[in-house]
Amino acid sequence: MYYTKDTILFLNGKFIKAMDAHTDLYSQTLHYGYGAFEGIRAYQTMNGVKIFKANEHFERLKKSCALVGIPFDYETEELVQISYQLLEKNNLSDSYIRPLVYCGPNMTLTQPSEVFLMLCAWEWDKYHGNKLLKVGLSSYQRPNPNSLKMEAKVTGHYVNSILATSEAKVRGYDEALMLDMNGNVAEAPGANFFLEKNGVLYTPPLGHILPGITRQSVINICQEMDIPVKEKIIKQEDLEGADSAFLCGTAAEIAGIESIDAKPMRKEWFDSLGATVQEAYKCQVLEKSFSYVII
Repeated sequence: MYYTKDTILFLNGKFIKAMDAHTDLYSQTLHYGYGAFEGIRAYQTMNGVKIFKANEHFERLKKSCALVGIPFDYETEELVQISYQLLEKNNLSDSYIRPLVYCGPNMTLTQPSEVFLMLCAWEWDKYHGNKLLKVGLSSYQRPNPNSLKMEAKVTGHYVNSILATSEAKVRGYDEALMLDMNGNVAEAPGANFFLEKNGVLYTPPLGHILPGITRQSVINICQEMDIPVKEKIIKQEDLEGADSAFLCGTAAEIAGIESIDAKPMRKEWFDSLGATVQEAYKCQVLEKSFSYVII
């Protein structure tokens, strides 16, 4: 699904066949989840193949490494250039790029002495497809921010996400919606959350969530289009009577929500602010004007 015998990836300074790539089974990342990664999308735009928010993603990758003490000395510009070369070598346009910073063999709980970089890419549709999502509140909470660095995109953090999504699917939902340690709405396992109520979009504040790059893009779009948007604590009772809601992330893009805990949204999706944002976001990533998108 992710590679063929002809796929090229970047590994530790070289472009090689994915089939020839290997890692050390004693890697600290494999044993302890001590690594950092990013998810980035490239699009066939009106102006050629463009990687959306490339600088922002690689800056966050570097910040993630710094926050958890993983040495990483690549410059952002170099990482962007490698990514474009990777797309060209694999003849990819609309695609998903996965950089992974991982550690060498180390069975102790100390900072690594060896750190490696892998970048790969593949064609990948929207994570949730184009359907409206049936979302269920999860029994799994987002971790206490005093226990780890919530703003870092670290491999081991996603065990929490896997548990929540797996539970949601067993219960018959498409995805989970997770609460924080205080019982307030946080985010989905791999996406941020927005709620529409009385003509305003609300999203949980930073602290217990990953500061999503797509989340910030949504906020910027709202400000440009004069859509009221506020960061505020969202309590469980605020979900009652919501007009609409959506998830957003690089993999998911903008994914509309049909229901939360089997309670449907009050508005039809095509009448919601989320649908307006979805269309504007699509125009932005394709480098098309979204001046025609009317609220």
